[in-house]
Formats: sequence, structure tokens, C-alpha cells
Amino acid sequence: MDPLARLRFQPWSALAGLAPIASEALSLVLAGSPAERVLDRTLRSHRSLSREQRQALKEALFNVGLWRRRLGYLLGQPDAPTSLLLYALLHRLAGVPQAQAALLAGVEAPPDLASQEPPSLALRASLPDWLAEHFAQEWGPEAEDFCSHLNVPGPISLRVNSLRTSREALAQRLISEGVETLPGAWSPLALQVKGPRPNLYGLPSLQQGLFEVQDEGSQLLGLLVEAQPGETVLDLCAGAGGKTLLLGASMRNQGRLLAHDPDAERLDRLLQRCSRAGLTRVQVLRAPPSGLSVDRVLVDAPCSELGSLRRGPDLRFLKDPSVLSDFVPLQRELLARAAELVRPGGRLVYATCTVNRAENQDLVSGFLRQQTDFRLVPPGAGWLRPECLQEGFFVCSPHRQGTDAFFAAVLERSG
Repeated sequence: MDPLARLRFQPWSALAGLAPIASEALSLVLAGSPAERVLDRTLRSHRSLSREQRQALKEALFNVGLWRRRLGYLLGQPDAPTSLLLYALLHRLAGVPQAQAALLAGVEAPPDLASQEPPSLALRASLPDWLAEHFAQEWGPEAEDFCSHLNVPGPISLRVNSLRTSREALAQRLISEGVETLPGAWSPLALQVKGPRPNLYGLPSLQQGLFEVQDEGSQLLGLLVEAQPGETVLDLCAGAGGKTLLLGASMRNQGRLLAHDPDAERLDRLLQRCSRAGLTRVQVLRAPPSGLSVDRVLVDAPCSELGSLRRGPDLRFLKDPSVLSDFVPLQRELLARAAELVRPGGRLVYATCTVNRAENQDLVSGFLRQQTDFRLVPPGAGWLRPECLQEGFFVCSPHRQGTDAFFAAVLERSG
């Protein structure tokens, strides 16, 4: 794929006169401020901007933030001023004629740009060296394709709340609200939004709990639990509850669904979302669970989050190489704790949103050597497409499935 193709269709001419605003915002992003927050503050401070100006400013901010390493290479200056970075983005990556690009970026004497292709994966994909090396080890010959897909925004995926409606009925309802969708290719619950991003949170169908915004790969993780009505199911790292809601719908709101997270505010948001979704059998656990014997446990573990880098243009530059090992002790602890809570014959699903064998395959292999009463079973037997299987694990990614990158192991305890 060509990750630069979409840049050629942006309303760049709307940047006319906005170079000082763009430069100030870009300085903050390149200094480490989250791009989403900088954009939000910038647009709030300039409410008179037109829709095209807001779009152009957003694209300038996000794409200079994303492509900074490649732009620095083109300029021959790794730490080039923001105006030059914007110029290089507009002229070389977006195809804006040189004179116009210089004018829009506020550059009086545009420099020559390198004509040859960047010599390394890190420079081509605009990644820190350590991260490009890591992805090359993880993906081998697929690394270039994977990294290219990290540089294109992910699709907007919705998960139908099967307690309230069907995927087909939701698609029709969304059309009446001005949103066109396509069925997801991988999850039976997924719809993908066509066209520009609508204000989903203003739609009556969302307010009525008919759907949630959730990546299709994340939906598949929840479905791998295969929670059944009447069972006792635990979501050990529930967060704000996206997968908890999916589990509750799978259980048809029958049985006992337990949700724990160390973040109390997230649990409060989870309860609000459960109410909207019509789930009445969710019990929030404020303290770490112990002494339980449950049918199924989902451990969606805290991780290095390398699988969702396309969701933010600056996320890759805010991470440090230590992130590859930082979470492993906690992940081991969570997996061991979950194992104690699964009844004989029960199921344990361990999942992450990262691409890192140390946190994924290697960690599960170590667990199985310690816990001889657990075995690895095929994920999604009978329904999961084989393209999502790798070495007996569930693996999905942007370049293969168009999802964020996720990993899961489905483990069952001997009866």
C-alpha cells in the first residue's frame, strides 16, 4: 500500500495564512505534547476557522507529527524547524508545487530536498530506530508492509449491541441518521463507517445503546471467550468496559458477569455504559478478586500497546525501548492470578494489543510450563477465519486484517 496516497487529496490550500498557528501547534507536538490535545486546544482558540481550514490544520499537525523522521531526512536536518518540516510534507509527500508549499508553510527560501528513497525502514516509515528494528524482528519480510499500515488512520468500526438489535437493522437505522456503513469482514458484530468520520456520539442510536465504537480486532478478542448465557464470567482488566459489554451481550444478560479494574473512574464509566446497553447482570469488583471459581476469565492485559500506533501520530515517539519489557512481570502476575480463579474445565483467554513475543507467545509458553493443568486450545474453533491463526494463537494486524494488532491465547483448565 501507499501510505502517502491520502495526503494528495487534502485541502492544503486552506492553510493559506495559517502558518504561524500551524508552527506554534507543531512545536508543542514535537516537544512531546499529545497531538490530539494540541489540536483540540488550537481549534478551540480559533473558532472562526472554516471546515476546510480545520481539516487542513489537523492534517498538517498529525502528518508532520507522524512523518517527522522522514521529513528530517528529506531536509538533511533531523531537528529541522517546524516551518521546514511542513514545507517538506506539503511539497514532497503531498505533491504540492514548490512555490505554493513554501508559501503555505511560511518558508521564504525553500531548500532542496533529498531525491533518493530513505535508506532504512526507520526513516521510510518514520519510526524510532529501536522500534523499526523490533518490528523487523517480529514480522520479518512483512515488516515493511506492517509499518506502512501504521501510517494510515484505521477505519471506524462499530459493534452492534446484539441485546438490542441486529447488524442489519443497525445498518438501516444508521442510514436514517445519515451514516453509511459496510459489514465488517472479520467480526459478525462489526460495521465499518464509510466516508468521513461522523459525530457518532451525537447519534440517537448510540445514546440508545444500539452500538459501541470498537475496533474489529478487539471485538474478536471478546468473542474468543465464547461466554454463554447463565455462566459466571470475569473480565479481570475491564478498563472502561468495551469487552465487558460484548461479554454481557454474548451471555444474553443471563448469568453473572464480574468486572475488575484498578482504575475506579474507569469502572464508574463502565457502569454508565452498562446501563445504556441494557446490561443488568454486571457486578463491578473494586478490589482484586480472590476465592472465585468461574467458568471463563478474560485477561486483556496492560501492555506496550504497539498494536494501536496508527491511532495517534505521535504515539511511537512517546515510547521508550524499556516498554518492551516493562509490562512482563505484571502480565505474568495477572495470568497466574486468573488461573487460580478458573474452575476445572473452564477457559482463560489472555490477550494484548501489542506486537511483542516477550509479552505474547513467550509469556504464554512460560505460563504453560508452570501451569501443567492448562493447555492451549485452537482459538475460535468452527467460526474464526484461519487467516487469524498463527502458531496456535490468535493474531490480527493492520496489514493482514485491517484491524489494530492484537494477540490472544485461549487456554483451558483440565477437568
